[in-house]
Amino acid sequence: MAIERRKSPWLAFVLAIVTICILGVEAQEEHSRIPLPSYHYGAHIPVSCMNRSIDTGEHIENDKHELQYVPFPVCNETGKPLELQYGVEAELNCTIPFVTDPFFHLLEFYIHNDAPLSCRIPSRPPPQITSPSHAKPYQTEYVPLIFALAGTLQLSHLHISTHMNILLHSTPKHHLHPHDSGVIDSGAAYSISPLSHTTGPAALTKKLVIGDALPLSFSIRWFPTPHLPKANGKIEWAGMGGHFYASTFFYCVVSAIGGVVGTATWFWGVVLPKRLKGRALGGATPLGYGISPGVGNGWGMGAGKRD
Repeated sequence: MAIERRKSPWLAFVLAIVTICILGVEAQEEHSRIPLPSYHYGAHIPVSCMNRSIDTGEHIENDKHELQYVPFPVCNETGKPLELQYGVEAELNCTIPFVTDPFFHLLEFYIHNDAPLSCRIPSRPPPQITSPSHAKPYQTEYVPLIFALAGTLQLSHLHISTHMNILLHSTPKHHLHPHDSGVIDSGAAYSISPLSHTTGPAALTKKLVIGDALPLSFSIRWFPTPHLPKANGKIEWAGMGGHFYASTFFYCVVSAIGGVVGTATWFWGVVLPKRLKGRALGGATPLGYGISPGVGNGWGMGAGKRD
């Protein structure tokens, strides 16, 4: 019986440790659901757009009957198609040096909303490590980025809004780091003040004909979650921001309970038995005369010599 009583505290202690480990593993798996690869702060993100017919505005398919995407027009400032940078908020200029006749007709489709300027960006960067031969090949997933281009059409020309806002959201993460890495969740782009050419000299639109240059400017803002901020003021990218979820509170409570259980089990199963080992029971109580003869008289004192 004494051996079984000594084993039971150890068994409870082991069960408590196993339970804490299981909860810790589940919490770690919950926090690491966003797999690699992921963007690092400042990484370049290419923008590609759906290829459309200049006659009808319909999308064009490739040989595999898949939608065909082509790079965004080349910007005169960089000599490359438009690129974004992960987490970087900036005012970006992209001047298309020459508007060709086909591109002018596509702009008419975009402004008239007959066909949207449908673009996309990769949600994750390409992997840097080659997958094993038996593994499924990595396929890039894309996030749609629709440019809501606005303006007015005329018989011989068009007025197009040259300034656009680009809002990009990252998937939420459960830790806090400035300039953090991550994955793109969603995005949107839209023109502002498309009727400013009728309100005064400080117009944000341009009268455009075939052969002109098209100076576009973009205000790019990033958000660390898919939700918009509720507070007014300037929104700046500063990592993941501060947030406290119900799951965080749950993990704190579970950790506290696990610590109390582990401490109590260790005390009652290890510390207390060691302290009581070898001590006589009953010699210091009024219920008996001690375990060994001559040890005590029931009150914790020696028998002594009687008169």
